[in-house]
Amino acid sequence: MKEKDSFIIGRIKSFKYALVGVFKLITTEHSIMAQCSLGLIAVILGFYFDISATEWMLQILAIGLVLSIEGLNTAVEKIADFIHPDFNNKIGFIKDIAAGAVTFAALAALAVGALIYLPKIFL
Repeated sequence: MKEKDSFIIGRIKSFKYALVGVFKLITTEHSIMAQCSLGLIAVILGFYFDISATEWMLQILAIGLVLSIEGLNTAVEKIADFIHPDFNNKIGFIKDIAAGAVTFAALAALAVGALIYLPKIFL
């Protein structure tokens, strides 16, 4: 019984740390603030245009993908800056690759948004 209790308590603690991380991202990182704002606009548009359940699923996945990759990009940047605070070509290369991953996610989300909303706006 104790092992089960410690497992559950461990999961609760993990969830608490994750929520602290979400709060830190939303309150300190401008890129996350911007992405959250765009996600909120997409949610408002979803209600306005009464999008289908499938469109909601795709939109939620796209928003989640962008926010997740943006959070990982922030973590990579913070680690890189901690390890090597001064400019370094190799660190710059790593940070550029992480930013490129965000760009892939953002372009995919933009495509999802365009497929959902352009027909509703222009038809």
